[in-house]
Amino acid sequence: MNAANPQPCPYLPTVTERRPASALAPFRGKSKGPTFYQTALECAQSRWLESLPAQAILMINRALSTNFANWADDDRARLDTSLFPYRALAFIIREGDKFGFLGNPRRHFQHLATRMSGPNLGLRIARAWACWAVARKALPELIADELQLTEEGIVEPTFTEISANLAAATISAEHRAWTDAIHEASA
Repeated sequence: MNAANPQPCPYLPTVTERRPASALAPFRGKSKGPTFYQTALECAQSRWLESLPAQAILMINRALSTNFANWADDDRARLDTSLFPYRALAFIIREGDKFGFLGNPRRHFQHLATRMSGPNLGLRIARAWACWAVARKALPELIADELQLTEEGIVEPTFTEISANLAAATISAEHRAWTDAIHEASA
């Protein structure tokens, strides 16, 4: 591990001051709108800059709890493929071990997808598997939790299934951003 701090993630918003995870506390129990989404992505950048890649991934998870369908039309219209964190996720997964504890994002997203509960369940499961696919493409050597797969009879979805589920669950700009990230992660 390199002791130097990383450069900012080019796919996350710029931050000028530390954004701790507690910056998301005011949003508990409230609608996860544009301000929440922006704050979560800023927290991810802050964690990344503090050499905490695994925590940056957790902040990306938080951002992805947002349901864009619930946003006002003008807020949703301002979203473009650069505002979705899939490329940031691939970047952090590829670079993370150089700067801090990364863990195994493939296992993390496998567990997240298979143990999900709460609101917007179908959307959040689709996104968890989409992030799992990014992790597989970004670092193919990451291993699955084979014990969970065997004991719980889980069959990992194909990229085609993930793509179809994500396309059905979210807006087209997000699906395009994920597709772009998958192709870039594979390069």
